Amino acid sequence: MTATLIWILVALVAVGLYLSWTAGRLDRLHVRMDAARAALDAQLLRRASVAQELATSGVLDPAASIVLYEAAHAARQAEEEHREVAESELSQALRAVFEDPRQVEAVREAPGGEEAARELAEAVRRVPMARRFHNDAVGAARRLREHRKVRWFRLAGHAPFPLAVEMDDEPPAALVERVA
Repeated sequence: MTATLIWILVALVAVGLYLSWTAGRLDRLHVRMDAARAALDAQLLRRASVAQELATSGVLDPAASIVLYEAAHAARQAEEEHREVAESELSQALRAVFEDPRQVEAVREAPGGEEAARELAEAVRRVPMARRFHNDAVGAARRLREHRKVRWFRLAGHAPFPLAVEMDDEPPAALVERVA
């Protein structure tokens, strides 16, 4: 009788340790996801800031400046639920403004334009990478949260279900190719 109780106690402790380890792993995934989201937000803000600075520098023609400034301003001011749409519109505006390689050359030839073009190219290249890191972390957290043991024992607590960021973040080819 005592041996049976000891084995039951050992099994319960083993299950408890396993559940505790799984909850810790899920917590680490949520921390990783939050860090990746913060990095993505920083890259999006940097891209919008550089685009806005370039739009107000007087290097671009007036129509391109207005399009780029309005899209960058909308991306910086967008509320969380509209942010993906605003960032996608900024990506589209960047592609529209820099679809012609001559526009990139005009920016580079202006005083301070070489630095501005390089900075914008770096910013638009980093956004897709940051989004990919974030979405990878979201995918890992989702896969773990879908396990029965996580749902049955409510190991995720009250953390919201992780959502991937889906937006158009394709960089303008002329800008990235020429500056790279």
